[in-house]
Amino acid sequence: MITIPALKVRQFGVEFYQATFTAANISRLVKFEVLTYTPVASGDGKKKARSRSRINWELLENRISGSEGAFQRPVIHRKIEELLKYYQDCRDIGNLPAIPGAVIMIAENRLDFKRSGTDAHLGMLQIPEEAGILRALDGQHRLLALHSAGDGGLEGIDVPLNPSHIISLAGRRLYSDEKLALAHDIIKALNQDETSPLAGQIRILGVGKGKVSQASLAEEIVDLLENMEKIGGPAKSREFQVSARRFFLNYMKAIASTFSTAWNGNKYSIRTGAALRAFLRVAPDVMARAREVKGDPYDLHSLREALRPWGHRLGDKRFETEGEWREKLAGGTRGTVDFLARECRASLR
Repeated sequence: MITIPALKVRQFGVEFYQATFTAANISRLVKFEVLTYTPVASGDGKKKARSRSRINWELLENRISGSEGAFQRPVIHRKIEELLKYYQDCRDIGNLPAIPGAVIMIAENRLDFKRSGTDAHLGMLQIPEEAGILRALDGQHRLLALHSAGDGGLEGIDVPLNPSHIISLAGRRLYSDEKLALAHDIIKALNQDETSPLAGQIRILGVGKGKVSQASLAEEIVDLLENMEKIGGPAKSREFQVSARRFFLNYMKAIASTFSTAWNGNKYSIRTGAALRAFLRVAPDVMARAREVKGDPYDLHSLREALRPWGHRLGDKRFETEGEWREKLAGGTRGTVDFLARECRASLR
């Protein structure tokens, strides 16, 4: 067990800890992983480059693994080289901190915190001495560069760290608020389900190739859940929450098929945060329409039938970036969301 002084911080119902780890502890405890990892090629040119490198890439690559559950982007080898050189320069100069910003970590297991004295926020954080118990949420390149130094004289430095007691980024473990947790679960399903039209298109905690942020969608979904509870009461709200992931997956599939040209084209703005937020905002109206035409508001076929008027009255041209979309954008992003939501609602009938 490793015991270190720590400061407990509470923000919006979530507790995390600020602490300082030694470089040696980082090397022992941190699991280095990325979404996809391609080792440095071993051709003749690469072999020569490796021989001149300050980094033992073969040793370092043994610590890096690819995982679908990883939080980090692919490793940038050049960045690690540059960071290591910077660390060594800081060591030689002696008057500049090498890692002034905190690295953010996720703990695989809940960590024990024992307060010291009368201040409930100050105490000792206890971390089991298990390899891979910590995972980097932010700052993995900094840690990889530090780990790659090996016996290069950097093992004695301290690393400012925010190790959280959060077990993982699964919605219900990250968020104490049930609606926010469900919103995260829905967004994760939309981004990870292979059948989803939004697969890989949402940036989860800033990671991903898509242009739509998780936060903007989560805000709309939480508002939707709250409004549905106010209108339908707790029983209806619970019914929707049980089938929410199925509904949103089928809803996005129905939208993608209704506006297939726009959804698959490069000159359209239908997969932007503004458009998706508008679609989320009118979800209750779409469900009501689906009940009228087919009876099941969660069924893909029912949702396609409910959205059929959108294809006739809005059409793909509505989402042309250089067409109507740009004209509507003059009112600002929020105005665009409100305007499109009103159009969608009116076009259902």
